[in-house]
Amino acid sequence: MDRLPPSAGLHQPDIDALTAARHADPFALLGPHRIDGVPYVRALLPNAHGVRVIARDDARTLGELVRIHPAGLFAGPIDDAVPYRLDIDWHGTQQEIEDAYAFGPLLPEDALRRLADGDPYAVLECLGARPLTHDGVPGVRFAVWAPNARRVSVVGDFNAWDGRRHPMRLRYEAGVWELFVPRVAPGARYKYEIVGADGHVLPLKADPCAMQCERPPATASVVAPVDEIEGYAWRDRDWLHTRAQRQHARAPLSIYEVHAPSWLPAHGDDGAEPSWSALADRLIPYAQGMGFTHIELMPIAEHPFGGSWGYQPLAQFAPTGRLGSPLDFAAFVDRAHEAGLGVILDWVPAHFPNDAHGLIAFDGTALYEHADPREGYHPDWNTMIYNLGRQEVSAFLIASALAWLGRYHVDGLRVDAVASMLYRDYSRAAGEWVPNVYGGRENLESIAFLKRLNHEVQYVPQRPGVITIAEESTAWPGVSARVEDGGLGFQFKWNMGWMHDTLHYMHEDPVYRRYHHHLMTFGLVYAWSERFVLPLSHDEVVHGKGSLLGKMPGDRWQRFANLRAYLGFMWTHPGKKLLFMGGEFAQMAEFDHDGTPHWNLLDDPLHRGVQTLVRDLNHAYVSEPALHALDAEPGGFDWLISDDADNSVYAFRRVDGAGREVVTICNFTPMPRHGYRVGMPKPGQWDEIVNTDADVYGGSNMGNGGRVSTEPVASHGKPQSVALVLPPLGTLILRAAR
Repeated sequence: MDRLPPSAGLHQPDIDALTAARHADPFALLGPHRIDGVPYVRALLPNAHGVRVIARDDARTLGELVRIHPAGLFAGPIDDAVPYRLDIDWHGTQQEIEDAYAFGPLLPEDALRRLADGDPYAVLECLGARPLTHDGVPGVRFAVWAPNARRVSVVGDFNAWDGRRHPMRLRYEAGVWELFVPRVAPGARYKYEIVGADGHVLPLKADPCAMQCERPPATASVVAPVDEIEGYAWRDRDWLHTRAQRQHARAPLSIYEVHAPSWLPAHGDDGAEPSWSALADRLIPYAQGMGFTHIELMPIAEHPFGGSWGYQPLAQFAPTGRLGSPLDFAAFVDRAHEAGLGVILDWVPAHFPNDAHGLIAFDGTALYEHADPREGYHPDWNTMIYNLGRQEVSAFLIASALAWLGRYHVDGLRVDAVASMLYRDYSRAAGEWVPNVYGGRENLESIAFLKRLNHEVQYVPQRPGVITIAEESTAWPGVSARVEDGGLGFQFKWNMGWMHDTLHYMHEDPVYRRYHHHLMTFGLVYAWSERFVLPLSHDEVVHGKGSLLGKMPGDRWQRFANLRAYLGFMWTHPGKKLLFMGGEFAQMAEFDHDGTPHWNLLDDPLHRGVQTLVRDLNHAYVSEPALHALDAEPGGFDWLISDDADNSVYAFRRVDGAGREVVTICNFTPMPRHGYRVGMPKPGQWDEIVNTDADVYGGSNMGNGGRVSTEPVASHGKPQSVALVLPPLGTLILRAAR
């Protein structure tokens, strides 16, 4: 066979662009081609000494390639146009591998059209690194959205991180670059080398759709075992079958909020690092024993800065490598469901950090963020704001939500920083924000995104009953109203106003509480406007705010008594419950993500008493329908005493609509009250099911002997009443005797 000329049919500008890793269409030059009917192969293998082409089926030699450029461009004719491998001589080390440029496109045109149209399921189908077998060859299909890039290469352990080795094919219809790299396997580290629209090489970028990442501070993406993750043998069918009954407005939701990396000590009792496995062994039985219904995890999507607590994520599809693999996380969720616990994730679609390896200027342009800093930069957090008006970005984020709910059986998402998404002038002075098309401050693109998110989440295939919860701190109407009724579509909203008002009240010295009496009643003015969660979250125990115990006034005994009385008030007040870790045993210190809850405090009877109280409150809340069934309906609550400011006493009734009733009486002064008369909703005996002043909780054990009987004495508009002993700084919970 005659040898081809040294140029091997290439023009010098093409050779220069290819060897400089700046050619936009490497498939036009590399791999198998024909010149004048003669089959030949070109391969760009920098630093290789020689290349032989061998038949894939019988390993016979098809031809020797000749170096036609010192940068490692080889070319030569072959005897037969059959499937082949490259036998590469790396200066004494042999490597035999299929040629990535011998394979055609893998992504279906229909999927690419759906991707361009903003279909989140197309994001899940097309993008990221997916191990597969193509034409009988195992490898990984890499695909990344970078429509404005001049060139994209996948780099990693498998090619010495050399961007010349694996430049990718651009699928113009969706702006997606794809490449099948043979023999790459799960566990391989990789990134993308991108030449931006201006011709400059960008910092190496992690894969936005990676399902696994290196453990920080390392920043590479990792090829995940996708088939194993999606084929995980779940044991939670019974849980999923009943989830819709467990997660709705009339069900009890008591949520234990956890920062997973720090719930256990950095080195546990067995010397092991914190992990999903260790959390499954310790956290799940603990939360179950405490009577919580759900564990809410602060964001676990991979994030470069641990001090962000996860609220600045870059890999929206990857569980953090700080605690193990994606399969480890799946097993954690499975174990939680087996224990009867739901798992809620904090999820952050509002903004992302500006780390160079992340989403910022991903293809050399403002791709994921707004170009105008008045829209695309968040001054409070020094982060970038997603351009939710771009349908590909909206689809990317919704695909992330669907992935957590589908792949990992997560039961709900608590959407972070919703208020910052709803208002274009959020935390901005005049002139620092851009009005919407109507001249207003409402962020119409974010509103549309949130409505679409909640609509999509409600219809996750085979995943009924998932919920979304909004952290929204303003009076935006209809946050938890249905989308079809004009609302945003969340199932629940954090009641930030209730939290601020009631903590303000509790911080006051009891002597002055009479002047702030309305703070404990005002929440009932708007309690039915949304479906609320009452949050005592991590945000209230950081940045100098003090712990829950630290917010309470008085001496040591009074501080604990105040906290116990407040928790009793909260657990019987309308609204679902959320408590951050450490709060359940009255931790004295603020949250420290580098530390751990101070479990040693449980050696102290007062701390142990608060823990016992929270457990008992949870059990009462879950077992007594009157305390949860009508949380979001005005018929489930009425005041018995709301105006006794002089004594700082409150009393109210909760009902379930089916005849069950519970009455709560709170005394927020250190003065015990003997013979305090309370009008009761019906005559008969009432059991004292919780007394926060009981000695088992660390109190003075002042109470009513466990049961009281009404007398035909009119009081508070009722024909019957009881004369109670109100313990100092105490809450009583009474249930009609059965």
